[in-house]
Parts: sequence; structure tokens; C-alpha cells
Amino acid sequence: MFEWFSELSPMIQAGIAGLFTWLMTALGASIVFIFKTVNKKVLNTMQGFAAGVMIAASFWSLLAPAISFSEENGVTPWIPAAIGFLSGGLFIRLLDVVIPHIHPNASNPNHINEGPDTNLKKSTLLFLAITMHNIPEGLALGVAFGGVATGNTAALMGAIGLAIGIGIQNIPEGSALSLPIHGDGKSKLKAFNLGHGSAIVEPIFAIVGAGAVLLVTPILPYALAFAAGAMIFVVVEELIPESQSGDNTDLATLGLMAGFTIMMILDVSLG
Repeated sequence: MFEWFSELSPMIQAGIAGLFTWLMTALGASIVFIFKTVNKKVLNTMQGFAAGVMIAASFWSLLAPAISFSEENGVTPWIPAAIGFLSGGLFIRLLDVVIPHIHPNASNPNHINEGPDTNLKKSTLLFLAITMHNIPEGLALGVAFGGVATGNTAALMGAIGLAIGIGIQNIPEGSALSLPIHGDGKSKLKAFNLGHGSAIVEPIFAIVGAGAVLLVTPILPYALAFAAGAMIFVVVEELIPESQSGDNTDLATLGLMAGFTIMMILDVSLG
């Protein structure tokens, strides 16, 4: 089934995977043409689901392979994992500081915009927030497919599973951006374009990540752990707090568990 795909170079594979996750974001953003708003229960459940997918992907698809690769190459396994993981979190923290943004569900009047002071409109700040947090997903895809160059067939299937998981969670992410932007006064077409445009960084950074691993293969465990740290930072800083911000904490938690389970099944069965 994946024979034609397996014959492509890892950079092309990563680019295709990034385009797939981008299209899934567009699918989610297109909901703005059908609904004006999203039910709060549905939104919180989707946010919890996305968090579960990213947590599971961070371990099963990124940290575990990073540790295994280090062990196979005679490197103390926890060193690359720890260094890469913390570096990934610090990277997103740095982006939080230098890029002005506002989180998609932060519509209450007491919310303070994050990053440097700016006169940018709320819709632009929402777009920047999602775009910034799509970067680690693109990198995760890139380094996962870059790892295929080691000759491990299971690595390819694991990378495909990761792409499927990220694509699934990008559907609610796209709607979580396009609907608030439309509610902020933008046209449906404008909201849709901003919604799916936020994910354009995914195929770009997927190619960058794969290229970096192919150029310097020894950085693979560091790169895998880096992507995991960046994704966990996004989950803890954004997705979980927003999913738990309303009166639907149980639904959000069940959504998280469902997302984690689905991503775990995908990774274990494919990888």
C-alpha cells in the first residue's frame, strides 16, 4: 500500500505529510461556511482530544524513538532525550516572548495579549498564535521522516502514523481559529483563509526538519526530543488550560484520553 511512498526521499515524504496535515487544517477551517459558532462542549472536547493526540505523539512517536536510536548507537539514552526535550520547550517559550499573539479561546476581556506590545488586530493575533504553535508539529513530521533514512521500515510506518494523528487533531484546530476570526467581524472566506493559512508552516518546517536530520544524522535523537518538548509546551501552556476553562472539564478530560488512545493505537500498530 505504501510502496510508492517508501521509494520517495525522506524530504519529499515529509513535505507530503506536511501538506496532508495542512489540508486537514483547511477541512477544519471550512466549518466556518456551515456554522457561525461552535458549541462550547464540542470545542472543549476537541481541545482535549488534540491535547491527547499531541501528548501520545510526543512519547510514542518522538521520545521513545529518540531513546532507542541513542541506545542503538552507544549513546547514553537519556542525554539526547533530556537536552532535546528541554530545548524544544525553551524554543516555544522564546517564540511566546518575541511574537505578539493571543490564544484562540481567550475571548474574555481580562485576557492580556502575550508577547511584545502591538496594535495588531485580534484576528491577526489569533492567526500568529496558531501559526507559531504549528511549527513543532511540522518539525515533528520532518524529523520523524528524516529518521527513515536510518533504514528502519518501522520508522516509516511510525512517521505515517504521526502524520495521521497530527492531521486528525488539526481538524478541530482549524475550526478553533476560523470561527473566532469570523466572530470577530471577518468574512467567512477571510476567516477560512486565515484558518488554513496558519498551517502552511507545517510542510515548510517538515522539509526543514527532514533536511536537517539527513544532513547531520547524529542529531536525530536530539531533534526528535526537541519536537516532543515543543509539542508538550504547547499542550500544557495552551490546549489543556483552554479545554478546562469552561464547565466541561469532564468532557475535555475524556476527549484527551480518547485522543491519547487513538494516537497510541496508530503509533503502536503502524510503528
